[in-house]
Amino acid sequence: MSSVVLDSTISCPKCGHQKTEQMPTDACQWFYECEGCNTILKPLPGDCCVYCSFGTVACPPIQQSDNCCGSE
Repeated sequence: MSSVVLDSTISCPKCGHQKTEQMPTDACQWFYECEGCNTILKPLPGDCCVYCSFGTVACPPIQQSDNCCGSE
């Protein structure tokens, strides 16, 4: 089993601001406020969290080929 990467760089689609954040391992993050333009990012349709939509690395459950947030 490969190790899970916890750091992901989120890129704002509105202003391009990037910031590396540590992803939570016990919950999905559905909202993220961009520090560059204060836009509230939400997951794109079909994604479980902001990291899967705007990050360089998918969230820990997806990395482990698991259902994210207990979804079926």
